[in-house]
Amino acid sequence: MDLLNALFSSAPWGPVRIGLHLTFGIVLLYWLWLAYQLRQAVHLRHLKRPRAWLLPAAGLVVLAFIAILAYQATWQLGGTARPRFVAFMQSHDRRQFNPAHWIQRGRILDRHGRVLAESRNRDGAAERVYPYGPVFAHAVGYADPRFGLSGIEATANLALNGSMLDSLDDWGELGRQVLTQSKRPRGQDRVTTFDASLQRFAVDALSAAPGGGSGAVLLLRPADGAVLVMASVPSFDPNRLQADLFNARDPATPLLNRATQGQYPPGSTFKVVMAAQALERGFSGRLDCPANGYTTSRHYPPIRDHEYYSAQDAGGSWAGHGPLDLATALAKSSNVFFAQLGVLGGHSALAAIGERLLFNRSIAFAGGASKALSFQTGRLPSIPKRDRYGLAQASIGQGRVTATPAHLALIAAAIANDGLAMRPRLLRDAEPQALAQLMSSETARRLRVMLRRAVRDGTGRGIDTDGLEIAGKTGTAENPHGASHSWFVGFAPASSPSLAFAVLVEHGGYGSAVAAPLARDLLVKAAEQGLL
Repeated sequence: MDLLNALFSSAPWGPVRIGLHLTFGIVLLYWLWLAYQLRQAVHLRHLKRPRAWLLPAAGLVVLAFIAILAYQATWQLGGTARPRFVAFMQSHDRRQFNPAHWIQRGRILDRHGRVLAESRNRDGAAERVYPYGPVFAHAVGYADPRFGLSGIEATANLALNGSMLDSLDDWGELGRQVLTQSKRPRGQDRVTTFDASLQRFAVDALSAAPGGGSGAVLLLRPADGAVLVMASVPSFDPNRLQADLFNARDPATPLLNRATQGQYPPGSTFKVVMAAQALERGFSGRLDCPANGYTTSRHYPPIRDHEYYSAQDAGGSWAGHGPLDLATALAKSSNVFFAQLGVLGGHSALAAIGERLLFNRSIAFAGGASKALSFQTGRLPSIPKRDRYGLAQASIGQGRVTATPAHLALIAAAIANDGLAMRPRLLRDAEPQALAQLMSSETARRLRVMLRRAVRDGTGRGIDTDGLEIAGKTGTAENPHGASHSWFVGFAPASSPSLAFAVLVEHGGYGSAVAAPLARDLLVKAAEQGLL
């Protein structure tokens, strides 16, 4: 295909194509002349007359041939009015001379009008250009004659191709293309909800983070689901797509959108889920949290709090937390408390809160007329009834439970929005849409107070900043393949939330030391733009 595309785009191809057409015409005329000579030389009168059905059948074949030519003619005149056909030609015919690839696709813009993708003419061909390169690669995606479509380039394909006629101006443009037989029709622009400056800041911060510079950030508005940042690192440059990117088994997995598809142990951020379960079930007591920890059987090692190990590393001892209520346990991020809480609630309670908070789902972003863009929620496998230790492990965000940054951001946004999760949206013209009531408004209100306390007085106190009123939960997730993953999820300002977020830094270590400061710096940047 590369060789053919190089041939078809080369300068000699024009004269060669004309020569091939002339040669085909001469050969066809020669065959007709031979047929005429044969008819003159051979007497065919002795043959039987053809059967009656042969003539109508031949006529139908001729009509079918004419219909095919007519259909091709309509493509040449007004092919952009056939969106499915255009999309099919773009996705499955990767030849660069395919007219579907000549369309001057509309621009993709951020919420301030900054260009994230546009088409430029280069040597007579429409070339797609991405000014921000890897920064928006996963979110905006790519439109390439050889590698197809992804991201917003796919979900907004109809409009970008000019196939969505929303106004009189759009119909007028189509009419102009038909009358002039334009082979380079123009598509419509699409404005996203993204903020390019915040996105670049998040990508730069992730790239510079400890642990190798891998991770994800998702920032959205709880009230309407508008996504301002969807960053994933490492990334790739959509301006320089090569086959090796898709074929090679790169351990860095640059094609993976970690924000929407990456499954990670959530660690202590999962305690927000367990706190919601406890509040929904009316829990109001205290649980004893001794220094020697908690286990469901002497055959399993005890689950302990991080203070125990800190004291042990320092050569000292620790007395334990003693009796804790839910709010204090969440602020202190007590593993012993939440392991007991999970076992106390039982397997059915964990399964029920997982179902209500939309675990084990794929959720489409709002909008998108041609191809859905979706994100995966966390995975909460069924735990056998006999496995009480597995239940305790899952209750502190370890074991077999995983989460995606997008899902945890959605849960944080629901807490900020009185328990109502709005469907995340990437396009400005996509209507805000309620997704699900994840919890009661009373549970959400109490969680907002608890999560604010977790930053003001608990594990997140190192990032408490005047004027931001951050509420959230840190997480340090044990990882069998290396250093722990660093998490921070939450919203701000706590009293009247306008932004919710999830930050993941792979192999970053403590959530309070890496992910939380990154989130704080991003919120400071957002506040400078008047978003808080």
